[in-house]
Amino acid sequence: MLHYDTKIEQQMKTLYRSLNEKDRRAYAAVEAVKLGHGGVEYISTLFTCDQKTIRRGREDINNPPELPAGRIRKKGGDETMQSPAFQNSKATFKAR
Repeated sequence: MLHYDTKIEQQMKTLYRSLNEKDRRAYAAVEAVKLGHGGVEYISTLFTCDQKTIRRGREDINNPPELPAGRIRKKGGDETMQSPAFQNSKATFKAR
């Protein structure tokens, strides 16, 4: 398996850190695929990300999720925060 030069690794890490979550997954997946056998382990170590992140990036590339323009996540991640039960508990803690 190919390993990158230290200077190239630093440039890759800088680029990786500048990307949003979705693009990080995709970039890590592309790099891992380019390296072939052992690429997922090498890239996950280089970027200090979980190997599952790279596998998910590969899935995203092969089957892109349908998201509204300008979104990187599906809607609904913060619905719990808006629920009446959460709002009531928030008010309870403020009263103390």
